[in-house]
Amino acid sequence: MEILFEKGIPGFESYNYFNVSAIEGNERFYNIVSKEDSNIGFVSISPFEIKTDYEIDLDDEFIKELNIKDEKDVLVICLITLGKSLKDSTANLKAPIIINIKNNRGKQLILQDDKYKIKEPLE
Repeated sequence: MEILFEKGIPGFESYNYFNVSAIEGNERFYNIVSKEDSNIGFVSISPFEIKTDYEIDLDDEFIKELNIKDEKDVLVICLITLGKSLKDSTANLKAPIIINIKNNRGKQLILQDDKYKIKEPLE
């Protein structure tokens, strides 16, 4: 699915359109690739794959910005820093990407508390 990030992703603000798709053969992971530059891409995972009790609160402004009407329309994924193996790879649970799958709009949320780590081991 093609997702619009109105303000880009932090660090990649000049890229607004990304294709998000499950990685074939391993649906735990997602590819996020810029439509403007296919050399810009990320691997991501649902934070619930790492911490089953993962939870975030979206404030009214964030919900309005993505025009979220129902929580079932929300996909939450976290960017992965790839290591030499999955055992050496980490996920950024502190800055999840929130996607409204109904209108294909997304935004990265930077959590202000210390509940989750920037480098949470995948395994």
